[in-house]
Amino acid sequence: MRFPCLVDKHYCKTPADVIIYREGISEDGEPLEAVSYSGVCNYQDSAKTVLTAEKKIVQLSAQAYFIGDIAPDLAVISSGEITINGEKRQIFQGVKARNPDGTVNYTRLDLILY
Repeated sequence: MRFPCLVDKHYCKTPADVIIYREGISEDGEPLEAVSYSGVCNYQDSAKTVLTAEKKIVQLSAQAYFIGDIAPDLAVISSGEITINGEKRQIFQGVKARNPDGTVNYTRLDLILY
């Protein structure tokens, strides 16, 4: 059975360059690159204001949705970086949304600003 794609191709128009790191670090303390991907995504960003005792802080976050599995060799996506609209953002969480048969319908990357 074929499942419908939940991320519509018509809305994926934002070019993105993704570097996903695998677990661990190199001998120099650098993250180990596992996957490099270039393609288009559906990009959504947001901001929220957090009031602290000293001042108010604005936290910027975003999500990038990709059709299918952008990292088929990795079971989970936990870190990396993405360049969208000329700005680098850090990946702090990755989600592979699966169909009932176990295939990946779409990949969502949750992002924060550096």
